[in-house]
Amino acid sequence: MPTDNRLSLSTRAARNLATTTKTPPQMQEITSRHLLRVLPWVEAVGGAYRVNRRLTYQMADGRLTFVSTGADVRVISAELCELPALRGFADADVLAAMADLFTQREYEAGQVIERAGTPMDEVLLLAHGKIDRLGEGEYGNETRLGVLADGEYIGEHMLVNADARWEWTVKAVTACTVLALGREEFERLLTLSDGLREHVQAYREDPDRPVNRFGEAEIALAAGHVGEATLPGTFVDYELGPREYELSVAQTILRVHSRVADLYNEPMNQTEQQLRLTIEALRERQEHEL
Repeated sequence: MPTDNRLSLSTRAARNLATTTKTPPQMQEITSRHLLRVLPWVEAVGGAYRVNRRLTYQMADGRLTFVSTGADVRVISAELCELPALRGFADADVLAAMADLFTQREYEAGQVIERAGTPMDEVLLLAHGKIDRLGEGEYGNETRLGVLADGEYIGEHMLVNADARWEWTVKAVTACTVLALGREEFERLLTLSDGLREHVQAYREDPDRPVNRFGEAEIALAAGHVGEATLPGTFVDYELGPREYELSVAQTILRVHSRVADLYNEPMNQTEQQLRLTIEALRERQEHEL
């Protein structure tokens, strides 16, 4: 038998008699909840929240959203309204039919997608990757005119101009996934939908409208004039179909038995800790819903 030569009580044994220092209950779900801090909060007296805006001739971000099922990529039909010619078109069935007409293509890095001067016979939606717009530079050499990335589009003039040609060469910078809609498919859809045909025709005939750098209808102003200058007449136009959000509420019922609250409330108040963590979970759900 080994001889125990210890001269003191072990810390392991002494720990059983010591008072432990406890932390409050922890919760991994708690995040910084940045969105809840930066949004302007207002009292909503009704069941809907309407965002009234100044009239804009462009969509908010100019980018489209896609969904993927395995290797297959589809554009969300409502997102086609990001294309200028389809701005404000609200027929969901026609937009869904148009989304079905797009065909998926894959391009390798360095591959030319379209060449300058050739007929623009399709609109291209970039689902993934980067492409360059290449054209003639100041000294006649080929130069980069711009870069497009996920969610952007090119060739949209094809929808309203049958004689449109590519002004630049389009070249893949990385491996790209592109959705393409050909002129023939689009024209065929126009013959089937009177609403779409009228909407596109109205866009073709609409004269150039002055806008500011955000795409909003311009407010005519004059500044710095001398003498009896003629001041421009103007008005501020509003969006006729503003977005509305149906409001919802996040709620629950916290149950704490009086036996727990009375007998196990030291050194931490059980009701207080239960309430604190429940509120944290509600705030997380709030931001998720937003």
